[in-house]
Amino acid sequence: MFKGRQAIRDHSAEANLFARRAFVAFFFVLILIAVLFANIYRLQIISHTSYQTRSNDNRIKLVPIAPNRGLIYDRYGTILAENKPVFNLEVIPEEVEDIPAALAKLSKVLPISESEQEKFLAEIKQQRRFKSQVLKARLTEEEVAIFSVHQHNFPGFSIEARLARHYPFGDTLTHALGYVAKLNKKELNQLTQDGQETNYRATRDFGKLGLEKYYESVLHGTVGSQEVEINNRGRIIRTLSSTAPVPGQDLVLTLDVGLQQIAQHVLKDHRGAIVVLDAKDGGILALYSNPSYDPNLFVHGISGPDYRALLNPNRPLINRATQGVYAPASTVKPHLAILGLEEKLITDKTTIYDPGFFELPNVDHRWRDWKRWGHGKAVDVYQAIEESCDTFFYGIGYKLGITKISNFMAQFGFGELSGIDIHEESNAVLPSVEWKESKFKESWWPGDTISVAIGQGYWTATPIQIANSVNILANKGIHHPPHLVSLTKQGEEITLVNNDEKPPVVLEDPAHWQVALDAMHNTVFKTTGTAHKAFLGADYDPAGKTGTAQVISIAQGERYDADSIKEKQRDNAMYIGFAPFNDPKIIVTVTVENTGGGSSIGAPIARQIMDYYFSAQQSRAKKP
Repeated sequence: MFKGRQAIRDHSAEANLFARRAFVAFFFVLILIAVLFANIYRLQIISHTSYQTRSNDNRIKLVPIAPNRGLIYDRYGTILAENKPVFNLEVIPEEVEDIPAALAKLSKVLPISESEQEKFLAEIKQQRRFKSQVLKARLTEEEVAIFSVHQHNFPGFSIEARLARHYPFGDTLTHALGYVAKLNKKELNQLTQDGQETNYRATRDFGKLGLEKYYESVLHGTVGSQEVEINNRGRIIRTLSSTAPVPGQDLVLTLDVGLQQIAQHVLKDHRGAIVVLDAKDGGILALYSNPSYDPNLFVHGISGPDYRALLNPNRPLINRATQGVYAPASTVKPHLAILGLEEKLITDKTTIYDPGFFELPNVDHRWRDWKRWGHGKAVDVYQAIEESCDTFFYGIGYKLGITKISNFMAQFGFGELSGIDIHEESNAVLPSVEWKESKFKESWWPGDTISVAIGQGYWTATPIQIANSVNILANKGIHHPPHLVSLTKQGEEITLVNNDEKPPVVLEDPAHWQVALDAMHNTVFKTTGTAHKAFLGADYDPAGKTGTAQVISIAQGERYDADSIKEKQRDNAMYIGFAPFNDPKIIVTVTVENTGGGSSIGAPIARQIMDYYFSAQQSRAKKP
């Protein structure tokens, strides 16, 4: 009996234990089911967008689209810089397992030298591996066909059709236009710092010099993009959406390419520069530096031999029009005559006798006139300019002193950047007491001023500075800053560029302008004028001033003999001029290195420039 009751109690206890365990298990299962559904809810509802995006990243790719670079035209609509289609062989490094082995294999299909392979391998180390890099540019149709047949053997390699910069006039416009070339790491870092890197995601070229560099942000445009679906091999299956790139703006220049070609022609094999300005607004009609070079060599990467050929003593890479520094010589005599008149040191009737030299009191040195025996007569300010009498200006300079000369000439733009819209420019040197103390730790001596008075000594200037000073002179003190771009345009939008003007040069007596200008007119039309022969028979009314700049000093008592010294030590020929005299439209500055004779070399070159300009103007006026 007792055992029966005990068995019943044991069975009941086991049943209760089982029930409790079953309940716990059931509750645990419910919890797991709840967790499962919660997880499903989180994945399907809450995190749906996030996981969908991550999934799309595996099949959707955003491809940047490079904008077309803006074109460049001359003032009459002739295209100076264009974009031409080319086929390039490109590589995405991260898609190639062994690049050196792939290049070696490829070289058996296409002509790719070991040096080209080494150069490419060095370049990709400095670039992002996911970005396509050009291995071989400008493939021929035959090379495109050959690679297309073998492309399946070269994953990560592809033929891409792109637009590349082309300069149809070659070396005629290099120093003005500049050129574009491959975007380098330094430039990319600068773009990153400026927050512009994303706008260059698809861009390979960047402005390096000239207008191409100065107006890079205007010419480049805005990057576009394509959202594309790709397969597991990275090949594009279809385009999902796209944003069109915005092309760069076109530039319309003040340059006249015909005049630029004449400037190139007349300089021929001489080193030098020609600057031609529109006297009405400072627009640059011609800016030529000789020797020049073909900018197309740099667009696709210049070869070693081609680049070394440019590193010669004639320095074709230097823009002589804006970076060449020369003694301005007698071209500044009209300006100094005005200062002498303003300071009442002379009048338009003052004369001095010219014995052929100038002496300072108690100084055993003679500063010689360019005429060994002098002009042999009493010379006034008009004759001093038209016949270029050094002795007259020695005296004026000595009485003025360097401080007055420096302060006055600074108003004409000497010693500072001209404001031209390219970066490659030199300040040159407008000497002063402070400049010499800073440069040489020496005091300024009166003898230093004597040389400066005829544009020699420490004084140097660039051709663009000289042209700017002549424009101010011809316009009686009005500044028209020199510039190359007249406007930019995109569709119907037109924006003027570089339209700032500086305050005018104001004289106490405005009549003094006319004294200098009349003397420059005499320089051309009087038989005794130094530019008279060069402009005989001209059917327009020019004015000008010749100059011959010494490159080396000649010891006292010695004569300058070009045949006995090295060619690089011979005098430079200079000329400044404008026309027509009563209503200036064109300013011409000519600088020719080591040829001597501003009247025999510089003036005849200026004559050819002006002849073309006025002839072309007449031809255009006759067209309906």
